[in-house]
Amino acid sequence: MSKSSGKSGGSHAGGGKMSASRASAIQSAGARNPVSRTAATGFASRAQSAGATNANGGSGSGKK
Repeated sequence: MSKSSGKSGGSHAGGGKMSASRASAIQSAGARNPVSRTAATGFASRAQSAGATNANGGSGSGKK
């Protein structure tokens, strides 16, 4: 039995900031499948917040 690294098996383009359109797609996916990890963990709302922050050119939570 192998141990999981804690990361999901999905792939992504990586590294960039969350776009508003990508955040919307994530939120829609969570709404379509309410028992998914996306919906259960609240990731959809965090993605939406990050997308809105990045679309407005904001710096987010102020972390440096």
